[in-house]
Amino acid sequence: MPLEFLKRRRGAETGAAVVPPPATPVTLPEEVVAQEYSLRLYYGAKSSAGVRMKTGPNALVELPSMLAGLARSEIEIIEPLPVELGEASPVITHPSEAMQWLNAHHDRSPVARHALAVLEQVGALDLAFDTFVCALLEGEVDTAGYPEYSAIVGGVASHWDEATGDMICRAVVGWGGKGVRGDTDRTASRILAGLLTNILANQYALGLTAIERPVPAAGRGGLVCAHCGFASAHERAFYCPKCGMRLLRG
Repeated sequence: MPLEFLKRRRGAETGAAVVPPPATPVTLPEEVVAQEYSLRLYYGAKSSAGVRMKTGPNALVELPSMLAGLARSEIEIIEPLPVELGEASPVITHPSEAMQWLNAHHDRSPVARHALAVLEQVGALDLAFDTFVCALLEGEVDTAGYPEYSAIVGGVASHWDEATGDMICRAVVGWGGKGVRGDTDRTASRILAGLLTNILANQYALGLTAIERPVPAAGRGGLVCAHCGFASAHERAFYCPKCGMRLLRG
């Protein structure tokens, strides 16, 4: 009895055409089943009223102490960005601005980067003129050291009043990411009140004041501080956003 493979080989040697089996008609489904993907991010932040502080060389040194009893991680001091990084932004859809932001903050801790990303995206912080001391204030971090979505980060943001040269401090907290918890907002309010209490208890505090943050001019071609060498946020600035000394004009 001949084997089947021998028959196929004999047909190939004689050049006989191989007829494919008839195609089975494809029936379209009545309803297309789609796999759906979505990503919902939620960022929240709170900022207190401003507190006017006495000017002096020790004003900036006092900022980390305002997080006493509330910080759950190392306290970091983040100074205003120089002019060459003035367009830095933690928004990945703007590649050049995002690259500036990464260059400015690549060496910071995961807690600080998370805090900056949240607070800058919602507009609660502007490193064109703000000095920011921050830490983890509530919650846990993941295995890479980044705060969970329900963790609260923040601290004290300060800037120099353009009219008087006084330092204005305010409490700032933020949270968010891939999820949200209902009690996070209440916890953030409690922590914000604790930060404001610490600011008002400082020896240099003069009391609450309205916050009128400087508005950097287009181009930011600012002056250079003769005391610390920092380039000001904008050319109309009277005081250095980093050290608070009055800018000398030629």
